[in-house]
Amino acid sequence: MAVSSPPARQAADTVAAALEAIQPLVRRHTAQVRPHLERVLDAFAAERVGTHHFASVSGYGHGDLGRDTLDRVYARVMGAEAAAVRLQFVSGTHAIAAALFGVLRPGDRLLILTGPPYDTLEEVIGLRGSGMGSLRDFGVHTDVLPLAADGTVDEDALAEALAPATRMVHIQRSCGYSWRPSLSVATIGRLCERVKALQPDCVRFVDNCYGEFTQREEPPAVGADLVAGSLIKNPGGTIAPTGGYLAGRRELVEQACCRLTAPGIGSEGGTGFDLHRLLFQGLFLAPQMVAEALISAELVAETFRRLGRAVHPLPGAERSDLIQAVRLGEAAALRAVCRAFQAASPVDSHLLPVPAPMPGYASELVMAGGTFIDGSTSEFSADAPLREPYVLYVQGGTHHAHGAIALERALEALLASSP
Repeated sequence: MAVSSPPARQAADTVAAALEAIQPLVRRHTAQVRPHLERVLDAFAAERVGTHHFASVSGYGHGDLGRDTLDRVYARVMGAEAAAVRLQFVSGTHAIAAALFGVLRPGDRLLILTGPPYDTLEEVIGLRGSGMGSLRDFGVHTDVLPLAADGTVDEDALAEALAPATRMVHIQRSCGYSWRPSLSVATIGRLCERVKALQPDCVRFVDNCYGEFTQREEPPAVGADLVAGSLIKNPGGTIAPTGGYLAGRRELVEQACCRLTAPGIGSEGGTGFDLHRLLFQGLFLAPQMVAEALISAELVAETFRRLGRAVHPLPGAERSDLIQAVRLGEAAALRAVCRAFQAASPVDSHLLPVPAPMPGYASELVMAGGTFIDGSTSEFSADAPLREPYVLYVQGGTHHAHGAIALERALEALLASSP
């Protein structure tokens, strides 16, 4: 398409300059595809994955060979004893809730090490809302360790926070809707080691959403006892239609599965609806898709940095998740960017994002998500709670060229509306 108007030319020039500036980062992220893919391929080979694993058993799903093989593949990729990959999980939050309710019992204490949790977990825990059906309703006590002033885990306060008997610590790898660094796998490993030293029987749980394949190892390989995540984020490779996963110590995975299905059924029930091929193939594609999403995040960061907007993380900083935050400072700018991103989407480009309530969230959200899989944050999308300081959270991207096109249109909209 020809670029003619001054805002359009300026937007195209800005994005082109940003893309040129991040070329060393493009090479860095692209180089990481191979080691991740080798780990996936080794797992497929070890479990002798074949086309016969793509079919499912109907009804109860008892003895589903494809499901059981997929579980073992995920366990190998995650560096865990066991895994459960299920389409019956409706979201990452659902998988996390199954882990929490599966392991915790009335009277137990849960300690969140990474400050206030992601919005959708607040009602699961009982920090917001009526509390009906929450951990609080079931007699589980939750404490939150505030973050240090720089947004990192307050490791100096860890010993005091763990002085009371604690059944589980919760570590949120991603920044979520907060202006803080995401946790590296090395940091997660260090926290797990310290928790084990302070309370050897305490379960170390990690919310792994948005983090898979961004670094060389996953949390179970560095001491996490149990992790959970979503298949319509990183590990689904943009083609998994729904679902979530658990990985970690065998008995903990089984306890969580007993909450997904029922005691006595646990991990042995649940059909794959003849969709296993998409889950296997999505995992195979995931290293490449994550690399493209990371490149898109670098491009978003560099572009808005050039416009004088605060971004987190900065271009070139260590990344442990897909999320790129941009502080826009005003509601109008946030809406303009989301509308431009939506207009550049392959699906529902004609729709106009407007602030709306979303189940599980405390604030109205503005979402640009014209994705093939509804709610997929592996595909290029953006969302933001409509509250000060109006921070936009951008994630995903099957190829960074799409991110560049969306950015050009967003910048054109911002420049055209500037006085």
